[in-house]
Amino acid sequence: MLKYLTLCAMCLLSLGAVANGIKLKGEMTQGSLIRGEVPAGSQLWLNENPVRVSEEGYFAFGFGRDAELTQKLKWQNAQGVLQEKNFTLTKRTYVEQKIEGVASKYVSPPESVLSRIRQDNQQIGVARANNASRLDFTQDFIWPAAGPISGVYGSRRVFNGVPKRPHFGVDVAGPTGTPVFAPADGIVTLWVPDMYYSGGTMIIDHGFGVSSTFLHLSKGHVESGTQVKQGDLVAEIGATGRVTGAHLDWRINWFKERLDPALLVPKR
Repeated sequence: MLKYLTLCAMCLLSLGAVANGIKLKGEMTQGSLIRGEVPAGSQLWLNENPVRVSEEGYFAFGFGRDAELTQKLKWQNAQGVLQEKNFTLTKRTYVEQKIEGVASKYVSPPESVLSRIRQDNQQIGVARANNASRLDFTQDFIWPAAGPISGVYGSRRVFNGVPKRPHFGVDVAGPTGTPVFAPADGIVTLWVPDMYYSGGTMIIDHGFGVSSTFLHLSKGHVESGTQVKQGDLVAEIGATGRVTGAHLDWRINWFKERLDPALLVPKR
């Protein structure tokens, strides 16, 4: 389960101290997944919004790329004792990444493919909305593939001189066929080999709204509904969809919040 570390400049890992009945793991910054524990039977709110807590007291929540810096956490134990804490996230700065040579159909898609794009987005949205009672998210995540980092979370992307949405994953470059492994235990909730933008697309649910998404895959080794363990071979890197070369785009979500996978794994 969760391993809790000491307090550091970027990591608020024990908010209010153990005596106050809550533990947190993760960097208190924009784009971060926060995992934690409260005594069994407790309730938890983030900015007055309820956060699901397991029977054992485990939970997760996340802060998007441009999350408000001022946050409020409130928790109440089984005896009705209510506590709260205001805290401030660290603001991040993001680089701009200019990418040339992208096929024009991916920069300005024709009308004929818009329905396909909507269908792709709907499938992804359904998978990411899953709220399974799995505690796989409490594991220490591992990198799903070997290779140099060619793209980072949050970067402002410009394709062929046209500004587009920020990048919400971390890119690992590698030749087509490079193995992709499960970064944590979970269940495969989506495998589609040919989505318009993302090509071969796989989603693994880690529980409580936390999921991994793998994009641009050349091959999948598991189907939807497959239970996987951390380190299992699940797919292969490819150059499918909107790409200029073979790589893995790995994304982490907490429901609709797009988070930074690099904050969950050892620095490279």
